[in-house]
Amino acid sequence: MSSAPPPHAPGKRPAYEPGALLLSPVRYDPDMPRPSTTVAGVLLVFLRVLAGIFVLLELAREWDSLFGDLVRADTTADAALNDPGVRGILLAAVLGIGGILLLIDAVLGILIYRGHNWPRVLVMLFSVISISTVFTAWWVRGEEIALDGTFLSLSLDILLLLALSSRSAAAYARRNERRPEND
Repeated sequence: MSSAPPPHAPGKRPAYEPGALLLSPVRYDPDMPRPSTTVAGVLLVFLRVLAGIFVLLELAREWDSLFGDLVRADTTADAALNDPGVRGILLAAVLGIGGILLLIDAVLGILIYRGHNWPRVLVMLFSVISISTVFTAWWVRGEEIALDGTFLSLSLDILLLLALSSRSAAAYARRNERRPEND
């Protein structure tokens, strides 16, 4: 009795692949279809933007109580920080900076979908920084990873990193890069 796979079944990938094979450049294929990992990565980028919008809305809704707690906790706080006008200006600055960052993230998602490599690498770098920040806060300060706080952003960043670092997403993003013919 033969245990060979049927002829239409894809070959199984080995459990161990040599580093030289993993580091070898992807093949040049400008007609490569967009892989599902790239689409999944872009969807995760937009989910991260949507989560960021909800965070900014919640921050705006709770600004007075959050800001009041910060001012009361800081005994050296300036009396001007208690002025509602200053609070409004600070809220507008925080929401403006957050909105710009979310807009940049959305534009990077669109560029990834269109097949550019540098935004894919940049988004993965941001995800690594975000994951490392959460880990450092947990390790050093003992901050909890809670479902209503960091768990959502952490899970999105991990899934995003997995999707965009896949071989198919890398091959799609680099599909137009010509290689020397002797490779």
